Amino acid sequence: MSDISAKSGELRRFANWDTAIIVLTIAVLLVASLAVDNFGTSRNFTFMVLDLMPIILVALPMTFIIITGEIDLSVASTLGLTSSLMGWFWNHDLSIETIIPLCVLIGAVAGVLNGFLVTGLGLPSLAVTIGTLALYRGLAFVVLGDGAVADFPWNYTGWVTGTIGDGSIPNVLILIVAMAVVFGVILHATPIGRSLYAIGANAQAAHFSGIRVARTKFWLYVVSGAVAGLVGVLWTLRYSSARADNGAGLELAVVAAVLLGGVSIFGGKGSLPGVLAGVVLLTALQNALRLEDVSGQALNIVTGALLVLSVLLPNIVTTVRGNWQRRRLRQSAIQ
Repeated sequence: MSDISAKSGELRRFANWDTAIIVLTIAVLLVASLAVDNFGTSRNFTFMVLDLMPIILVALPMTFIIITGEIDLSVASTLGLTSSLMGWFWNHDLSIETIIPLCVLIGAVAGVLNGFLVTGLGLPSLAVTIGTLALYRGLAFVVLGDGAVADFPWNYTGWVTGTIGDGSIPNVLILIVAMAVVFGVILHATPIGRSLYAIGANAQAAHFSGIRVARTKFWLYVVSGAVAGLVGVLWTLRYSSARADNGAGLELAVVAAVLLGGVSIFGGKGSLPGVLAGVVLLTALQNALRLEDVSGQALNIVTGALLVLSVLLPNIVTTVRGNWQRRRLRQSAIQ
């Protein structure tokens, strides 16, 4: 009975966190629409969806990984590597229909290496993915150097940057919604999702309960790499430019959005609706600041500050709530 009460308390706590992030996101959108010129226009909405697209897609598997108590900091470098390879393949006359699945497959292979090092050799994911962050970015420059490859087919670049019909809803929003629904159902409505929470809460207990912890984590890294490869393709087509430095720094925005959405950096806690709200909040703030001609350095400061706050605030709330509950218990005992 106490276990049920504890679980109910956790659900209420994260439902409250999700609600707070969603309300804050709506407030920021409303204030920015009123106070920032051109923020509320349909054209800016299209640009904002295109800006949040890489963050939100990479954040989906990242949410799963962090819930299990691990992390993947190599995602942006995987994106850059697949972008470089896309340009190299295009220069060597491969068709775009062949290049796209090949880049996704290469991203998955990058995830295989991460997964093997973390689960096969038992190395810490933070150290491993910092290493592969440098490795994959270095390989990207080996493949393409400092140059860029453009002139990709218009029917592909036009789809990524285009909208549905004559409206302002970008085509890529279809992909975003579809992938968010799939990941959301897996996390919140299947045994796989429940096993991820169990692994993050206590990996050893999860193992003894029959969950294949290492295998599960391994496949999460494979999926993360494949999604990063897909985003590398979409990024390249959006800007019609394959470059080795594409996506540089994206991992910071992704981790900030996931933690801001209420996922615990220690694993075992969090939800996808909160992460989606965190991505929108982060993207909206960055978009509004750009419209106000704020420098790129200031945008990095905002992202870093949100990352720190997303780790600090949940711990403060938990501590304050725990102290308040202990005080109530003491008062009840005295009475």
